[in-house]
Amino acid sequence: MGVITLENEFAVAVAPAKLFKAYCLEIDTLLPKILPEHIKSSEILEGNGGPGTIRKITFAEGKDLSYAKQKIEAINEENLTYSFSLIEASVWKDAVEKVTYEHKFVATPEGGSICKRSIHAQEGSPEI
Repeated sequence: MGVITLENEFAVAVAPAKLFKAYCLEIDTLLPKILPEHIKSSEILEGNGGPGTIRKITFAEGKDLSYAKQKIEAINEENLTYSFSLIEASVWKDAVEKVTYEHKFVATPEGGSICKRSIHAQEGSPEI
């Protein structure tokens, strides 16, 4: 088993606090509205939206991926950081055990944001 780490960042023309609120706190209601051709629903299965919460995202019919489950690892509204783990998905089988996404939202001089993201994927069964 190994861990693969990827890092990237992207700019968005939205202030960091507003982007954080939409992406991290209101995602269950916004995601199906913003991407109805890809996302059928997003719902909390257990928890209150804070760390430890389990969310299920159901994708639109005809997609290779039918669902994914996420576990919120940490939310820090003051520092605009958010992390979650993808703990289950319909296409993984045993190839991947867990994928963790860490996000940090920082302001740009123009009033927008840069989202800095690190992705850590942990391989599953060694037989694969």
